[in-house]
Amino acid sequence: MAAVIGMTIHTCAYAQQVPDSLLPDANLRDCIKYALAHQPVVRQSVIDEAITEANIKSKLADWYPQINLDANYQHNIQIPTTYFGGNPIKAGVENTSGAQFGLTQNLFNRDVLLASRTARDVRRQAKQTTTNNQIDVITNVSKAYYDVLLTKRQMAVLDEDIIRLERSQKDAYNQYQGGIVDKIDYKRANISLNNTRAQRTAAEQSLEGKYAYLRQLMGYPEKGELKLVDDTLQMESEVSLDTSITVTYENRIEYQLLQTQKNLLEAELRYNKWSFLPEVSAFANYNLAYLNNEFSKLYKDNLPNSYFGLRLSVPIFQGGKRTQNIRAAELQLKRNDWDFETLKSQINTEYTQAMAAYKSNFTNYLAQQQNMKEAKEVYDLISLQYKEGVKTYLEVITSETDLRTAQLNYFNALYQVLSSKIDLQRSLGSLTTNN
Repeated sequence: MAAVIGMTIHTCAYAQQVPDSLLPDANLRDCIKYALAHQPVVRQSVIDEAITEANIKSKLADWYPQINLDANYQHNIQIPTTYFGGNPIKAGVENTSGAQFGLTQNLFNRDVLLASRTARDVRRQAKQTTTNNQIDVITNVSKAYYDVLLTKRQMAVLDEDIIRLERSQKDAYNQYQGGIVDKIDYKRANISLNNTRAQRTAAEQSLEGKYAYLRQLMGYPEKGELKLVDDTLQMESEVSLDTSITVTYENRIEYQLLQTQKNLLEAELRYNKWSFLPEVSAFANYNLAYLNNEFSKLYKDNLPNSYFGLRLSVPIFQGGKRTQNIRAAELQLKRNDWDFETLKSQINTEYTQAMAAYKSNFTNYLAQQQNMKEAKEVYDLISLQYKEGVKTYLEVITSETDLRTAQLNYFNALYQVLSSKIDLQRSLGSLTTNN
């Protein structure tokens, strides 16, 4: 088969390339671009990335010096009493006020250390989640786009068949009126025409629902006109895919997400092991003190004091809590290894099923393509022979039905092979976005 036809979308330029206005004439790439710029799930993912970035910066801010101001005022209704030389003595003043400027600087803190060491993986996880949602959008929009075009092509086939049947009905009626044939041919023409018109109406009704579904997937305005470019030759050129390619787990976004999760679990294990280490911080304080029995003179004199130092906090015994947290983190990491095994098995199954479906649908597509050509030749030949009186009208109706069926089967096969190709590309991890 032909070389791989990938679908790589550069999302970084969507905002500039896709305006908020409606699409005039949209091909598949236009629909995907619009969806990636407007689909609510994708927009939410981008907002989630921004939230993640804000949370990271919030946690990393603890590495910076922390400066605080505490102020108070106190009026003593009864002045405190203390004993001096065995005698009770009133000690203090009626009004006191103070302010403290405090500065602390973390030197070693496992919470802040965890935040700084996992920031890159947390960002990567948020971006990978967005990419995963984008791949879902690409997959769903592509299938819905092809489904709409398939229905439009079915309607076109039925329109052509209606024209042929109306012509045949008119010929049969004229022959019946002329006494050349009985009314059987005319009735048969009516039956075939009514059935085709009913199919055409059903297809038209279903098309409206399929357009609504495509708009939903794209985040397109509900009442906005969406005109798709109906290019059968373009779709036919996209059916081929290199079936010699084998699956590579690392290409799948789900595998990449799992790898990022493993990195975060390893960081969590290290974090719990750090719980045996002390926390160290530096501090400095400058205190303002105001004392006076008269409130009006309270802030006249200041009796300040200041100091700095180091704080060391050593956890000694917590009832085995730290040991159990480490054990739980180790088990989470082992469980993650089994998630890899489960995912690999799932990917292999998806790839095998997708490859089998694609090969089957591609073979069917080639067969239906040949059937359509031969059905057209048969119809043209029988129509000519009927006009010359060699063939019966029943054979004309049969060949018309065969031609219509062959054409509808061909477009169904075209949609199936394109849809299965998308599934195969996704299973291979080649249906990706480049950020």
